[in-house]
Amino acid sequence: MNRTAPPLRMGTRRSAMATAQSGMVAARLTELTGRAVELVGVTTFGDVTKANLTQLGGTGVFVSALRDKLIEGEIDFAVHSLKDLPTTPDPRVVIAAIPPRDDPRDALVGPVKLADLPPGAKVGTGSPRRVSQLRALRPDLEYVPIRGNADTRIAKVASGELQAIVLAVAGLGRLGREAEIAQVFETEEMLPAPGQGALAVECRADRADLAAFLGVLDDAPTRAAVTAERAVLNALEAGCAAPVGAYSATRGRELFLTAAVVAVDGRRAVRKSTAGSLSAPADLGRDLAAEMIAEGAGTLIGERAH
Repeated sequence: MNRTAPPLRMGTRRSAMATAQSGMVAARLTELTGRAVELVGVTTFGDVTKANLTQLGGTGVFVSALRDKLIEGEIDFAVHSLKDLPTTPDPRVVIAAIPPRDDPRDALVGPVKLADLPPGAKVGTGSPRRVSQLRALRPDLEYVPIRGNADTRIAKVASGELQAIVLAVAGLGRLGREAEIAQVFETEEMLPAPGQGALAVECRADRADLAAFLGVLDDAPTRAAVTAERAVLNALEAGCAAPVGAYSATRGRELFLTAAVVAVDGRRAVRKSTAGSLSAPADLGRDLAAEMIAEGAGTLIGERAH
């Protein structure tokens, strides 16, 4: 790796949000290493399908095309939203870096806070995780599945088709749309998706030199936190479309982890918290998932499929 080498080719989804976050990673890598980076737009199955992502299981629909380009050598590395990555490892690739995480929480976009919406108001979200937790807070509202990019979704509020929508704070921030947030949900109210707000920088497993080079972007506390969260999801054998929320944060050498599975109707939930060593985040996540399964979490996940 040297500063006179040709630009590295970074694969990214073509959406405004994806290119914004990939551009941030590219700029940071160039700042730290002096190496130029060229963005290569890739259209994924998740971008073109009209199907609801919950029907597809969610897992990998935004990832496979980027990985194919990596394996074929058409790009050098790819940037993904970490919450889109399947939790089962792909031996062909390696996560070379997980940069510092942005705000992991969810936000309500609309004119008023959730508590101030009138009964029967329509709230748009395509996420079973969000719907389940929203129903626990406001069972009297109507939750409407929506697709499309953030701008398309926000436009449905402006037009009056929906009274509010729920999006990730991090995504709104990357698009410069924070001013439209009516309420940020604290993790006690709504647990985010495992890995939400974090990015994954991925390259081929046989490119140890490139993985080491990209490692300058890695943030150890973020990697530990999201590893614990994703271990919960993996141990629950639930895809990223399942009603599973998890959030982990580091304090000193300790990792604090909370996870929940919430029933479709929002009336029942298995929610557990734990703490452990920063050095074994995957074990912490697996152990917490085992406790949740013992309390019936698997049954609540299964209800979603029927």
